[in-house]
Amino acid sequence: MVKKLIGKKLKATRLKNDMTIQELAEASRVSSNMISRIERGLTIPSVEILMKLAGAFGMSINYFVEEAERGSTIVHTRKGQGEPIFFFEDKHQITSLTQGLRDPGFAVFYDTLEEGCDSGQGGMVHMGEEFALVLQGRMEFFIEEQRYLLEEGDSIVFKASLPHRWVNLHTGRTLVMWVVSPPPDVTQPSAETVQVSAD
Repeated sequence: MVKKLIGKKLKATRLKNDMTIQELAEASRVSSNMISRIERGLTIPSVEILMKLAGAFGMSINYFVEEAERGSTIVHTRKGQGEPIFFFEDKHQITSLTQGLRDPGFAVFYDTLEEGCDSGQGGMVHMGEEFALVLQGRMEFFIEEQRYLLEEGDSIVFKASLPHRWVNLHTGRTLVMWVVSPPPDVTQPSAETVQVSAD
């Protein structure tokens, strides 16, 4: 499981740097209780927490989420066996289907959006292109504030430099496949993605 892998790597890195949990908590500004839960594989940390922990060691966040740093030329993922890489407020689960691929030119994500999940009020802006295919449910896209309704089987592709946001309209779970090019660099979120105010 991914949370056990992250916990194992975090503990090994902390011990290698001869740090106690309390010392890491002070250096990263992450609570000692949260660090203990992560190390024991009891929780998957958010992107923000992983960035703080990685920063305390002067490392890349990718170290904690990638099983093979060099990558492979083939990644085969069977149905239902993809590892979730991040959770957001128990409403948005992201599974990477290209994680571990060496030097990818794009990234593929399988998203599970719970009822009421959205990307926020402000539009996102970053370089490249995005493609989304709704596998189940209904969602609403706003691209430059123009509305697009997507139902099961519908897709949309757009330049990611256009302000965009989305909302899960389904009364239950919506499943979406994303293709993003170039692959987002989660170690540099501020450089890759800009949040545009809704005002």
